[in-house]
Amino acid sequence: MRFGSLTLRIFTPKNPGLRLTTFLLAAVAVGLLGQSFAPARAQNPDTLMPEQSTARAKQILQETVDALGGAAYLDARDREATARLSSFMHSGDLGGFTVVHDLWRYPDKHRTEYYKKENVIDVYNGKQAWTMDRAGVHDLPEDAGVEFQESLRRSLDFLLRYRMKEEGLTFRYAGNEIVDLRPVVFVDVTDKAQRTMRIAIDRMTHLPVRSTVSWRDPATHDHMDETTVFSNWHAINGVQIPFQTTRERNGRKFYQLFLDECKYNSGLADALFTRESLEARWKQIGKK
Repeated sequence: MRFGSLTLRIFTPKNPGLRLTTFLLAAVAVGLLGQSFAPARAQNPDTLMPEQSTARAKQILQETVDALGGAAYLDARDREATARLSSFMHSGDLGGFTVVHDLWRYPDKHRTEYYKKENVIDVYNGKQAWTMDRAGVHDLPEDAGVEFQESLRRSLDFLLRYRMKEEGLTFRYAGNEIVDLRPVVFVDVTDKAQRTMRIAIDRMTHLPVRSTVSWRDPATHDHMDETTVFSNWHAINGVQIPFQTTRERNGRKFYQLFLDECKYNSGLADALFTRESLEARWKQIGKK
């Protein structure tokens, strides 16, 4: 008996009763095989009405939020991690690693303490930014705070936590493909500033595989592409987080972070993300 490209050989016994039983079992087997070998029919994004595409895209992103931890993910107040931050030469070759203490107070407070002695620290708080180094505490240029805010707009994490109900966002289901040998589903999200984020989501785990943001540089009007790759996922305090994050801009790798330890909701104080905290630290270490 042949089913598609599968041939099922039935050996029937001489006993008529057994022949009937064998035939019925074979029929059931063929039916089950037919179900298991039938190709999965993915929706064609080009045949969906806009409202159907939007609904499908939002459903996929909700599944991703659920996979990331649901309420535990959305309600996280802060994150504290020890990590290794890679540096890259202009050629794109790896230049080495720096140990960092990486602190987030959601949604837009970020503090990075470099080296074990914590004698170089960068702090971003909204559009304000400061640094402490061997020369003391300084304001970072105004465009540093602006770029930090722009980086949040290009962040998948920030999108899923804070922007899903933002006015002017459009969502599009973009179909299924294979990425890094894994079946993924694509979703496109475009905002009012015409930043478009294409998100690849693992169809089995519903966790992000990568995101690519495309936009026009406001100064040069050049087309920009920034791709972030997520891997080595772990559950921490009920929240899934990638322990390895790699970022490329226009095809050149410029950022790679490997988490060693991480925890959520450790009670990081807002005071840590101020210029005053850096000045207090500078008084402790001086020019050491």
